[in-house]
Amino acid sequence: MVDEVLSIINPKPNQTFLDMTFGAGGHSREVLRISPDTRVIALDRDPLAHSYAVELQQSSESTVLPLLGKFTDIERLASDVGIQPGTVDSVLFDVGTSSMQFDTAERGFALSRDGPLDMRMDGSRLPDQPSACEVVNLLSENDLYHIIKKYGEENKARKIANMIVESRYAYGRIETTQQLANIVKSVFDIEYKKDKMQRHSHVATKTFQAIRIFVNNELNELSNGLEMVHRLLKPGGVCVVLSFHSLEDRIAKRHFHGINLEDEPNMSVRDHYRNSKIAHSMDAVTQIMEKCWKPYSKKVITPSDSHCKENPRARSAKLRAAYKLEVNKYNI
Repeated sequence: MVDEVLSIINPKPNQTFLDMTFGAGGHSREVLRISPDTRVIALDRDPLAHSYAVELQQSSESTVLPLLGKFTDIERLASDVGIQPGTVDSVLFDVGTSSMQFDTAERGFALSRDGPLDMRMDGSRLPDQPSACEVVNLLSENDLYHIIKKYGEENKARKIANMIVESRYAYGRIETTQQLANIVKSVFDIEYKKDKMQRHSHVATKTFQAIRIFVNNELNELSNGLEMVHRLLKPGGVCVVLSFHSLEDRIAKRHFHGINLEDEPNMSVRDHYRNSKIAHSMDAVTQIMEKCWKPYSKKVITPSDSHCKENPRARSAKLRAAYKLEVNKYNI
């Protein structure tokens, strides 16, 4: 959905664009193609992606600032290179796993390629970060169940967690992606099933997704990252979130539409006002009612049929965007 992203960002000379997920640099390169005088801040937690950003910096006449770190590092890293709060014009989050991570068996993300069970987006640069192998082999059955159920939304999470633990006791450590995929497959009667979009997907896809999200703390990183980029944006600056999973999209929606992140999804008006007898101060009411973002659109934007035919991986893409309001709780 590059065209949709560029249309919303609308890069111009002397503006500052913050790419929170540089990856292979596709979006940033397109921004520079349209507006060579735009300053690009290229953040990524993956050392390989960071090396691509450094290459772009060295080969480009434009101002490119490569930053290595997670979403929650952005305020510190931006400050280190002189980017102050309230000075960024546009921000992009293209969340999830990149194609280059899936395509490298040694990273342990893909079901289709046997490799070590790793899944760390940061690679080995953070020695204290647990890998997927450690999660699968050290956590209890109950902990694995909660991870697979919450982050994978997998109906057979309990049986899968039990089978993982039973396999550990019977056969020893689970160290490769193929081992884990086969264990999950043994819970099902079939190897492939259709997802919500009627595509054939491996029965272990949701389990792999859940473990990856847990290992990289992806949902907390996204939620906290959105708070931080709000402070970096200028009033009227735009933030775009391109997601491929309902949990990520839900976080973006709740931030942009001012929905309390602690609320249950789809709460009714009655649920919101169930405790209406509790008295709140005027300051508290004002803070609650004050909006931080103005959504670009009330509804989520999805790719066209022609785009999906060209790029099947884009079928589950969801795009949300919002502008930073001038009056907000950060007083920026």
